[in-house]
Amino acid sequence: MAPISPEADWVSRLADEVIAEAERRAPGKPVVCASGISPSGPIHLGNLRELMVPHLVADEIKRRGIPCEHLLSWDDYDRFRKVPADIDPAWQEHIGKPLTSVPAPPGSTHPNWAEHFKAPLVAALAELGIEVRAVSQTAQYGAGAYRDQILFAMRERRRIDAVLARYRTKQAGQDTDPADVADEAERAAVEGSGAAVEDDGSAGSAGYYPYKPYCSVCERDTTTVTAYDDGTTELSYTCACGHGETVKLSEHRRGKLVWKVDWPMRWAYEGVIFEPSGVDHHSPGSSWVVGGQLVSEIFGGTRPIGPMYAFVGITGMSKMSSSKGRVPTAADALKILEAPVLRWLYARRKPSQSFKIAFDGEIQRTYDEWDALGRRVAGGTAQPADAAAHRRAVGTAAGALPATPRPLPYRMLASVVDITTGDEEQTLRILSDLDPAHPISSLDQTRPRLDRAAHWVATQLPAEQRTQVRGEPDGELLASLGERQRESLRLLREGLDDHWSLDGLTTLVYGVPKAQAGLAQDAKPTPELKAAQREFFALLYRLLVGRETGPRLPTLLLAVGAGRVRTLLGGSGSGSGAGR
Repeated sequence: MAPISPEADWVSRLADEVIAEAERRAPGKPVVCASGISPSGPIHLGNLRELMVPHLVADEIKRRGIPCEHLLSWDDYDRFRKVPADIDPAWQEHIGKPLTSVPAPPGSTHPNWAEHFKAPLVAALAELGIEVRAVSQTAQYGAGAYRDQILFAMRERRRIDAVLARYRTKQAGQDTDPADVADEAERAAVEGSGAAVEDDGSAGSAGYYPYKPYCSVCERDTTTVTAYDDGTTELSYTCACGHGETVKLSEHRRGKLVWKVDWPMRWAYEGVIFEPSGVDHHSPGSSWVVGGQLVSEIFGGTRPIGPMYAFVGITGMSKMSSSKGRVPTAADALKILEAPVLRWLYARRKPSQSFKIAFDGEIQRTYDEWDALGRRVAGGTAQPADAAAHRRAVGTAAGALPATPRPLPYRMLASVVDITTGDEEQTLRILSDLDPAHPISSLDQTRPRLDRAAHWVATQLPAEQRTQVRGEPDGELLASLGERQRESLRLLREGLDDHWSLDGLTTLVYGVPKAQAGLAQDAKPTPELKAAQREFFALLYRLLVGRETGPRLPTLLLAVGAGRVRTLLGGSGSGSGAGR
């Protein structure tokens, strides 16, 4: 796919900066954009921004024909820090172990805790078209990939300690503590941002050491280095469990550099040019700030360029919560949103801008905006930045993402599924009546959007908002109607056959009050006309579904069928449309 105009959007501008920086630092080498994810729990939609920002930038660089890779570092060698509220408290015994050494949650088919939480994201990335080179830090440390870097950091421990000491004040503190964040989604983002609240290896009585062994007996990192010899690389440690031993660090594979040293070491090791980071990493003394000093002063590298990204919020989050603190993941979102729409929500906002993803009724507005943008793009009237975000949403440098052949309005599909309780035969009958000139002949034409809307109705639409069409006419209400109301129902019943399509029924339901007021069908709405239309709509809803609001009336009428509509509105079921 061709590149997008550099002036078009934030992605293009960042790509320009990254390409220029790569040419300065490492000419002739592939550009490295990076993300880091700690699979310590559900990898939610806030964490997804850690991946989407570098993905979009890397994809733009690829569109320009420049070799580029998106490195995903799985921080699966981080310590297990806390037991989630919905997990057996017995998992408390594993706190302090590497995530890959902790058993997976009960009932999981995965070999350990980290793999259990990686799997849904890996599947979501594939659906979203995000290509990465995934690197497990458990595998890297276990294979001794960082042996030279670890030995070097230990030799330079006093210099590292001096850099860290500049920031060890009460004002600077460490990265944001989750307990200090009020919003549930933001708290989860902080907790999922790697080793954000790990210590930095602060000097103890034996001195400062940037390497933290995992105990060979209990597997935890409740260890203290008591001595180290630079010449022999012999390292002695004790553990809170009572175990102590001396190992040869040049051969040791059960430990890691503390987070604030580990991150800048890997920047230099991988040659990372671009990596964004969350708000939680940008406080004074945080890992991003300190890492920038360590990578240049100690490891001879340069901190990546990359913006700070804001939190991603959720509306309707409580609907997804099976326990306190549960926030939606990318896999959750992809059950109710098509992949291009989810990509668009991240692509259209600069990283510094926070935004919310709707799981409640606002999702219908999200889709309305998306569909309207698609029409503007097709008509050539979209603003450049909007058109660029749309193009990034519907495909990548590798090609277009799967799309719904007949993308009917999401709110309409949700209404139809709601009314028919998912019955496919009834759903097809209704959808085929929407546009008689171009009928839907198979539900596959409306997928995957139909399936996303159906899942939203099944899991997110509150029971009190579900639509139940009356089984019998409301005789008491019909008997109480005045002459004008009866006339309005008669006009509607008589117009059904000639207006049996979505557009036709829209004209009919808005037109009945106009006709009663002696107005032409194309008359401009007045306050009086609007009031009459609202009163008429409320009457129809009461007679059809027993309340004064519901799905859009044209969709509801199509779903109920002309014959049943006539019956519920006080007429007979006869008429050419009665069998629909």
